[in-house]
Amino acid sequence: MKRFFIICVLALLVAFFWDRIAPYLPTAMLSPERPVRDFDEAKKLLLEKVYYDHREDLYCGCPFDEKKRIDLAACGYIPRKDPQRAARIEWEHAVPAHAFGQSFAEWREGHPDCVDKNGRPFKGRQCARQASDRFRQMEADMYNLYPAVGEVNGDRSNFSMAEIPGEVREYGACDVEIIDRKIEPREAVRGLIARTYLYMEEEYPGHGILSDKNRKLFAAWDGLYPVTDWECERMRRIEAIQQNENRVLKSACAKVGK
Repeated sequence: MKRFFIICVLALLVAFFWDRIAPYLPTAMLSPERPVRDFDEAKKLLLEKVYYDHREDLYCGCPFDEKKRIDLAACGYIPRKDPQRAARIEWEHAVPAHAFGQSFAEWREGHPDCVDKNGRPFKGRQCARQASDRFRQMEADMYNLYPAVGEVNGDRSNFSMAEIPGEVREYGACDVEIIDRKIEPREAVRGLIARTYLYMEEEYPGHGILSDKNRKLFAAWDGLYPVTDWECERMRRIEAIQQNENRVLKSACAKVGK
């Protein structure tokens, strides 16, 4: 009887203070299920419902068409090594899946459900995708997904963002440097990338999104490179589809009236 009374009191307190505490909880805790089921569906929706009239890749500003074909000449891109991959758009996780995937036991150690057709256990990204609802949600989060030249996406791998001295250009006119497992994006998208990291850290706490070093870097980029009209419009389109708020961007857009 005493336990029942305590539970009832706690329930009443939560109900009474819900409007005050809800804004401080990650959206994923408030609505664990989302309409976007997985990474494949997220990519399709981004192409058709978000980037339909703003077909420009993240790292180089290259235009692409509805079939994800890139006009390399239009942006002065010169393939470094792989012309075929350079000619198509891929969907890049600004915060790499590897960065948050390592926080999942399914990725690191495997899971009883992760067994191939020959009975061999496996782990890594495929296991996390198969056995963890939370990982699938993070992998499919459209706020973290951007169109990118396939070759640059491959070269970036899971490298962290940084400011790199000098201007070593390996992709023609494309202003991106990838050296010593670090990537420096062009200035036009540094704020956007910073706010993506800040959103992912807030939305998915406990998954190692930000290190202390990167937190300082992204705070600086966030201040130096304000939100653009497209960044705010992209946010609104994704929110309508994914049905969760990006409070980092909501606040930034509201401050400048966008």
